[in-house]
Amino acid sequence: MARKPLAESVFDDLLERIIDGTYPPGATLPPEKDLAASLDVSRLTVREALKQLQAQHVVQIKRGLGTYVNPAAQWTDLQAIIRYASTTADSPDVSLRLLEIRRMVETGAAELAALHATDEDLSQMEASNAELQAAHEAKDLDAVTAADIAFHETIFRASANPFVPVILGPLSQLLYAMRRETSSFHEVQQHAIEHHSLILEAIRTRNPEVARKAMQAHINQTYDDFEHFIHQEQQHQEIT
Repeated sequence: MARKPLAESVFDDLLERIIDGTYPPGATLPPEKDLAASLDVSRLTVREALKQLQAQHVVQIKRGLGTYVNPAAQWTDLQAIIRYASTTADSPDVSLRLLEIRRMVETGAAELAALHATDEDLSQMEASNAELQAAHEAKDLDAVTAADIAFHETIFRASANPFVPVILGPLSQLLYAMRRETSSFHEVQQHAIEHHSLILEAIRTRNPEVARKAMQAHINQTYDDFEHFIHQEQQHQEIT
């Protein structure tokens, strides 16, 4: 296996230190010569790594003053953001940001699916809903999560827009963890079963507005479920 270029390895190391809080937002990184000495590389290698971090807005280099760490909200590289989010996946803020992304993408996907879904797409959605019901009755959390995801992925494909299915692809691990966490509650599974059925029927109407509203209601219910079941439990654990 080919070794990473030194500058890339230094970039990864510095990013990891930023993510783990060694260098928190607003902090100043050590001077180039100190970083070079601690990492056993040349100052030129460190400079290249810092330029890459700057290009992704992870840091801001102020000539004559130093290199400052930016808040993650200002970063522009998806992989860096995913690495950061993965370390705080149980944070309510991360979960809510993921729900925001889902709402933006999935309501639009439902609209398109109402226009373009084939009979096969509708059959696959129906099959996913049947699998979700069966998994719910069997109390099989992994199967519940898989059936839930399969239903939504079929809607993405039914949108007939090849870009829609890949938008959330890089976030799949985070989304899976979040869905599995919320689906661990019996009531949340029931809500998903009910809303999936309504979404399927809405898509069958071939009315984009009806489909969008059905998906919107599902995501809103997911927000409520997260607040009621997950967020409150996390707050209780912090108190105790």
